[in-house]
Amino acid sequence: MKFPKELLNSIYRNLLKLRKVREERISSIKLQDPFSDPDRLNDNAASDTEAKEESSHERMEALEKVLRRGLEEINLALTRIKKGTYGKCQNCGQMIDTDRLGVKPTALYCVTCERKKEK
Repeated sequence: MKFPKELLNSIYRNLLKLRKVREERISSIKLQDPFSDPDRLNDNAASDTEAKEESSHERMEALEKVLRRGLEEINLALTRIKKGTYGKCQNCGQMIDTDRLGVKPTALYCVTCERKKEK
């Protein structure tokens, strides 16, 4: 069974929008990172300011990592649409339920295989 072309086109466009939002968010996070300011190194700030900057940097770095992982998932889903393998479980080869794909369009596994994988 294959997805109707119209539905796949809609999913593809939605994934492109999600990718753009994710990329913009990553750029925004980079600008908010206190370590992105080159003048920071010349600043003789107090140790508590330095600790605050480092903590903020670590939060921004962690958030960027999560966003990049999501971006990779989006790009993989776009590739699978192009290849004609979108919606097939990567484990058992069965079609992933459309309700699941509606909630998580980047899903790689059907619900059954996802549950097995989580155990």
